[in-house]
Amino acid sequence: MSAYDTVLFDLDGTLLNTLDDLRDSVNFILERYGCPTWEGAEIRPFLGNGIRRLMELAVPGGAEHPRFKEMFEEFRVYYTAHCEQKTRPYPGVEELLRELKERGLRMAVVSNKNHEAVEELGRRFFPCLSVCVGQQEGLRRKPAPDMAESAMKALGAARDRTVYVGDSEVDFQTAQNAELPCILVSWGFRDRREIEALHPAALVDDPQMLLKELTR
Repeated sequence: MSAYDTVLFDLDGTLLNTLDDLRDSVNFILERYGCPTWEGAEIRPFLGNGIRRLMELAVPGGAEHPRFKEMFEEFRVYYTAHCEQKTRPYPGVEELLRELKERGLRMAVVSNKNHEAVEELGRRFFPCLSVCVGQQEGLRRKPAPDMAESAMKALGAARDRTVYVGDSEVDFQTAQNAELPCILVSWGFRDRREIEALHPAALVDDPQMLLKELTR
């Protein structure tokens, strides 16, 4: 019998490559307000702590910018409406999820992205995932354990049979705070050396390696 029957997945950088849509949405707002824009490689380190933190890092002056509040609200609305333009699952991810479902594992997405966008992306790309938890009122964002625990409750999952899969230090810290083992993937938004230094339960380089770790 596998060590796990429930898998909690991070979304951005783990299941979906969302970098281009996030960059384009950030730059759309920055251009509207006369601010300099960013390249994808430059914005990559900003990801993982939710869209507010993304905008705080992308906007000159961050939250102290005199128009930050309206810029952030416009970004949230614009990104939700345009989150599917260039976003795609990483190669092999859809096959991985189908295989896990066929083997009877329960799965959920736990993301610092705003909840509306998480639900929209879940419906579009991963209909086999019945539970999608994004940033929303009443739940502290990752690395607090609230979202992971909310997903586990919705799935009826036991903590000692649940594993968390992500691509960043935020995911690693979330798993620790939720008292879950953490598997990190190397294809996401952080360099392999950076996440290797965290010493996760496993570090995998492709979805087939991940499948083996989840079903061993």
